[in-house]
Amino acid sequence: MNASSGFFPSAEPLKYAGPDSRDPFSFRWYDKDRVVLGKRMEDHLRFAVAYWHSFTWPGGDPFGGETFLRPWMHGADEMTLARAKADVAFDLFRILDVPFFAFHDRDIAPEGASLAESNANVRAIADIFARKMETSKTKLLWGTANLFSNRRFMSGAATNPDPDVFAYGAAQVKNVLEITHELGGENYVLWGGREGYETLLNTDLKRELDQLGRFLNMVVEHKHKIGFKGTILIEPKPQEPTKHQYDFDVSTVYGLLCRAGLEKEVKLNIEANHATLAGHSFEHEIAMAAALGVFGSIDMNKGDAQSGWDTDQFPTNVEDTALAFYEILRAGGYTTGGTNFDAKVRRQSIDPEDLVIAHAAAMDVCARALLVAADMIEDGALQKAVDDRYAGWDKPENKAMLEPGASLDSIAARVLAANLDPQPRSGRQERLEALAGSYFR
Repeated sequence: MNASSGFFPSAEPLKYAGPDSRDPFSFRWYDKDRVVLGKRMEDHLRFAVAYWHSFTWPGGDPFGGETFLRPWMHGADEMTLARAKADVAFDLFRILDVPFFAFHDRDIAPEGASLAESNANVRAIADIFARKMETSKTKLLWGTANLFSNRRFMSGAATNPDPDVFAYGAAQVKNVLEITHELGGENYVLWGGREGYETLLNTDLKRELDQLGRFLNMVVEHKHKIGFKGTILIEPKPQEPTKHQYDFDVSTVYGLLCRAGLEKEVKLNIEANHATLAGHSFEHEIAMAAALGVFGSIDMNKGDAQSGWDTDQFPTNVEDTALAFYEILRAGGYTTGGTNFDAKVRRQSIDPEDLVIAHAAAMDVCARALLVAADMIEDGALQKAVDDRYAGWDKPENKAMLEPGASLDSIAARVLAANLDPQPRSGRQERLEALAGSYFR
């Protein structure tokens, strides 16, 4: 196993202690070897730690600077600091006993004076990851390129009006996609952090959408060229930092994929807080992705009901999380995806132990939610209610209305001949909400 970095007060891996435990350095509900619906809990949940929030975010906000002052954040030699950060990261992975982690290229290594230098920095740290992964259970869930932080990307990357920026972004993605492949990553994520616009007064929508479609196609083409077997994922977000993002929500991204001819090649990584910013529930976005055949993975977090921005908090609400996992289970569960904690401790939580406890508590929320969702699946009452509501469509004469050859003429003739006079039926929403609530008691 990797040696302790010395950053965390205790380097001992967390253990399952049961629901009665009040020890914050133990799991109450996450029992990784417990079998749920025929699969180990660890294999259902596939937890991942996000490198950016956990090790890179300094704790700043729009009204104040950094609060964390981590030992790897300041020093003369940025690559030395990046190596120290990698040691701490794999230490946390070991303490939490998680199977995966995820990163952006700019999280793990500093940007150099040129793309060649930047790529070399990323590859040097990736080589460290590769060595650490030889003795660690933690593997790579996904990698991605940061095409939004540097000022060159202030008008987007794939959708930038400057073709040189488009080219730079494409070259940066090439490097990270290849590194993700070499590290055995199970997915590659594209998040269009600034693929949108601030005003239509300086925006050519068709041109930018055409650029975005070609960029996505080149990523998929390169995936096949290098033999990457993982999944290409897009992460929707409605706005922030731009006024409007082209990857607004699941349905919008699906439309973009169809326009680019990629609906069979690319799936979605859905974030809870992004879903609510788009005016949806998390479970809606998961269910919609499953219905469209593009569900891939999730970023697990939550927003704040009193804040209108992406606060990226760790999940604490079991009921909301259970409804999300219910939809994931209904969709058949993850394939290459997982539960990535795209969440950060609050800027006042400056102690190293806060980072451990935040992840452990969130893992427990997800584990308990999974158990509730599994009860919903096994009981079958919720699904039966849905099946009963649509049962009329199983009759041959009703199925025929959706088949090729059916027409308004034939349907109208049938209605007149049978003297159909349909009456509304109750959707029984309150009954079903009460039923859903009963699984939590």
